[in-house]
Amino acid sequence: MKPSHRTTAVTAVTLLAATLLASTAAPALAAPAAAHPHPRSIDGAALQRALEQVTADGIPGAVAEVRDGNRVWSGAAGVEELGGTRRPSPDARFRIGSVTKTFVATVVLQLVAEKKIGLDDRIDRHLPGLIPATEDENGRPIHYGDRITVRQLLHHTSGLANYTDSLFVSSGGDFTVLRTHHYTPPQLIELAMGMKADTEPGGAWAYSNTNYVVLGLLVERATGHTLGQEIDRRVVRPLRLENTSMPTTSRIAGRHLHGYERFPKPTDPLTDITEYDPDVFWGPGNMISTAHDLNVFSRALLDGRLLPAALGAEMRRLTPDDEVPQGRFYGLGLEGRTVFCADGSMMLGHTGSVPGYQTFTFSTPDGTRQATLALGSDTDITRNEKAAGDAVKFMGAALCSR
Repeated sequence: MKPSHRTTAVTAVTLLAATLLASTAAPALAAPAAAHPHPRSIDGAALQRALEQVTADGIPGAVAEVRDGNRVWSGAAGVEELGGTRRPSPDARFRIGSVTKTFVATVVLQLVAEKKIGLDDRIDRHLPGLIPATEDENGRPIHYGDRITVRQLLHHTSGLANYTDSLFVSSGGDFTVLRTHHYTPPQLIELAMGMKADTEPGGAWAYSNTNYVVLGLLVERATGHTLGQEIDRRVVRPLRLENTSMPTTSRIAGRHLHGYERFPKPTDPLTDITEYDPDVFWGPGNMISTAHDLNVFSRALLDGRLLPAALGAEMRRLTPDDEVPQGRFYGLGLEGRTVFCADGSMMLGHTGSVPGYQTFTFSTPDGTRQATLALGSDTDITRNEKAAGDAVKFMGAALCSR
């Protein structure tokens, strides 16, 4: 998950914990596209050096995987846990942050394809009263729920304030509160409604995690199942993503990358923040996965196996983020980045940052090459600019080499 560009707030997504409903048959997927007939080379030695530079510059542990056609390289650097000597497993699980948004958007667009919802439906049509009326400066009521569309939520043009900005301020930068305070999705929306909105619905682009809390509830209303169950049924099981889930507890099962931050000040010692209640990031950023699973997901999404062509094109309809000079563009739950390659080539995917973790997962637009990098610390929160630059260089080496 990414913070708002107007503050250094932590991004957030929450998961509805619910008992597992009886499973239903997963939707059929389109046939996979043929592998690229001329795979580019993968320089494993150069990638390993680039990965080790990230940990040399202050990240405790990092894992990565690069795929091109049938060729795969995976690597790890640093340590799995501070105080130990064990190297992370390249298959280690980690919190993927806002990469969750791409999973949620995929499910929403599948529901659009099934005509259960419409991209231009107002949110009050499906979730009446979820977004309460507010007042303008003259005391007149504003009914945003009757103005905000599904498309605007997916694209971050709803005008809803970013609830994680409020969360960050209220915590004072001390992320240990995440271990003890449980939030429900309506409570997260309430946090946002207590803030001044940056824009009007349909206005300027402004990243807001609140949008994906609403979308998660929309999925549940349209299907009668929890968001986690629908992601599992529609994406995880069909693609055999064996290490991908929406957690219902604070633990990360199996071998995993430990996550660390310096808080409340970036000069403080690193603190292990691996375990905390994932519901604080329900919808925009609470999933757990591996580098392998994220690359499989990215390839399937860009191959056209998860969405009809017309909706895949809608997802890729990118507009620039003019707030920061980082070559960032955004579609419907999908990022475009031009910062990785020297020639400014556009790569498609998403970044994710939550306390303890930062993830980059991107693909060439033709879906033939994927790269995922996961760090055991968020360089935005710890303000580690050297490691952040190293991560960009790794992604460039992974995606741009010929």
